[in-house]
Amino acid sequence: MTATDEAPVAAPGAMATCVFAVRRGGPSGGLTGVRGHAAGGHVGLLPLPGGLWAVAQDVPAELFSQEALRARLSDPEQLEDCARAHHAVVTAAAADGPVVPLALATLFTDAERARATLDEQQPRFLAALDRLTGRTEWAVKVHVRHRGGNGTEGPAAPGPAASTSGRAYLSRVRGREKDRRARQDAALDAARQVHEAAAGFAVASVRRRPHGTEITGRGRVQVLNAAYLVDDARADRLVAAVRAMTGAFAGVDAHAEVSGPWVPYSFAEVADAGSVADGGIG
Repeated sequence: MTATDEAPVAAPGAMATCVFAVRRGGPSGGLTGVRGHAAGGHVGLLPLPGGLWAVAQDVPAELFSQEALRARLSDPEQLEDCARAHHAVVTAAAADGPVVPLALATLFTDAERARATLDEQQPRFLAALDRLTGRTEWAVKVHVRHRGGNGTEGPAAPGPAASTSGRAYLSRVRGREKDRRARQDAALDAARQVHEAAAGFAVASVRRRPHGTEITGRGRVQVLNAAYLVDDARADRLVAAVRAMTGAFAGVDAHAEVSGPWVPYSFAEVADAGSVADGGIG
């Protein structure tokens, strides 16, 4: 959220324009009742050249200044509130057709500034909408369960000769390491198989860093965290293929999970936020 120009300090009561997404198509009922950011005005559509519309909301400039945003978005609860509001608006807008979501807190000093700046990106918005029409995002994750419940195997209980036979001890250590590597290879192979199966139904895919156990839970190691852009006509086949793979892997207890359809955030990037928005008002 880097400012592209110097904005004046917001006067009390002044409003800024927050843009959530860009889409084709005029007003419809999809945004009825959508709240947007708290303390903001009505969520509506701002007409852009080329038959595009920005999904926008007037918000208090004082609450969305650069300083205020830094403070709010550094607080986990307020960050979650902002993210939920943003996602709710984008999801509602997507009910009427494909949208290009913009980054959280994409702000402009006013509607005219928003219209002029977004118009500069018109060819990219049009290309993105063409790419997303008739397609949705599906998330696929693969988790592996290990014996012992915490993703590791505890040391074996020492035998009677454990303290006297260094050779036997080293043999057990090597054996455990060999088993660990075999399980790791099997887990990575399961992730590869699922990814290749899902990608076969997709027009694009993104693999992200797997989540740690603080998110997945103890005993569940995530080995695949990916998103796929899929033609709506092929989505059922992707879901069936991924679900059929759970429990079908040799040498590892791997579970494949698929969720969707989602708004295709992972495949809708048009430009960096700094090249689109004012990045905070004031």
